[in-house]
Amino acid sequence: MFDQKFKQDPKKRFSSRVERYIKYRPNYPQEVISFLKEQQILTNNSVIADIGSGTGILSELFLKEGNKVYGIEPNSDMRKAGEVQLTRYSNFVSIDGSAENTSLNTSSIDIITAGQAFHWFDLEKTRIEFLRILKSKGWIVLIWNRRDKVNNEFLKEYEVLLLKYGTDYKTIEQSKLDFDKFFGESKTERNYNYMMFSNYQIFDYDSLEGRLLSTSYIPLDDHPSYVDMLADLKKLYNKYQQNGLIRFDYKTEVIYGKLI
Repeated sequence: MFDQKFKQDPKKRFSSRVERYIKYRPNYPQEVISFLKEQQILTNNSVIADIGSGTGILSELFLKEGNKVYGIEPNSDMRKAGEVQLTRYSNFVSIDGSAENTSLNTSSIDIITAGQAFHWFDLEKTRIEFLRILKSKGWIVLIWNRRDKVNNEFLKEYEVLLLKYGTDYKTIEQSKLDFDKFFGESKTERNYNYMMFSNYQIFDYDSLEGRLLSTSYIPLDDHPSYVDMLADLKKLYNKYQQNGLIRFDYKTEVIYGKLI
């Protein structure tokens, strides 16, 4: 159902969804911080560049630990929302920049993070920029909250709804990220590792609708499929709700490593 009219620049595609993004997107588990400290990746003195920082969900996880965080966000609406959300943190610096051009100083960053954003980057240009801004022993930490489509029956059918109505969801889902190429090939071992944590949200119908509409590839009310899509969502909710609520399960994936 992809309509060229609704194709969006990756750096602009969340502009009309900022409020819903703040209200309905999941946080990241605190266990991520504990894990990074256990692996001796994160310390209280680590300087973070959060690329594609958006409304500040991932940045705040590190700000609460006392870390200095540079939030790099090319979308002005998302960036301004992040500045409002994080205004109480004096150790947050908001920057109009992108993965390919952060404007940060050379060799100034201990850890580069990206939450729900890495798949939008131009990876060849991003790799060059990350090598420039990272310190010699710096780390990359890439994080996604991915819907658990295996163990949650509601989410299996929710996936069908996304495939039916998502304007370019199929293209996004089928895109493959070559982590071997991005992190750099080594003759002896892989230069990145993988960790996973459990996460979830609980929604009533209104917040479930808000969660759906926070997604960049989902039609809004100017799209001809909008009414039919919400009707199908309501049917799905009615089928699976328990006491008026739906459990939305995630697997929080963390890819971490160093660039060669």
